[in-house]
Amino acid sequence: MWNLIYPVILIVGSNILYNVCARSTAGEANAFASLSVTYLLAAALSFVGFFVTSKGKNLFTEYAKLNWSSFVLGVVIIGLEIGYILAYRNGWKMNTVSVTANIALAVALIPVAFLLYRETVSLRQVAGIVVCCGGLALLSL
Repeated sequence: MWNLIYPVILIVGSNILYNVCARSTAGEANAFASLSVTYLLAAALSFVGFFVTSKGKNLFTEYAKLNWSSFVLGVVIIGLEIGYILAYRNGWKMNTVSVTANIALAVALIPVAFLLYRETVSLRQVAGIVVCCGGLALLSL
């Protein structure tokens, strides 16, 4: 059970800190300069993480196993980061931008999951989407 819970705790905790950091990014600094520092540190920590968790494995051998998704993910992450930074700089409140973006994401992922991965959509999930969209409407009042 813990294997199901701790990743969600990590995601939620990281997302809280993520939004605090994105909201606190220096407004006078170029957002891409800020992201370059962010990702240099993330790269360094990823290297350390590899060597700590992969005793005896060769980093370049592991790189050879990668597919297109690692490269596209790098581009996509920049879109996510700059999107949040710009949303905050343009006046979004922390308590609404994340909820709005995540509900919109959840709704958009339903056809993606169906078309690419043949995941089914239950009536309960459709009801949840309707409730979430109602929540979005209430947030915007």
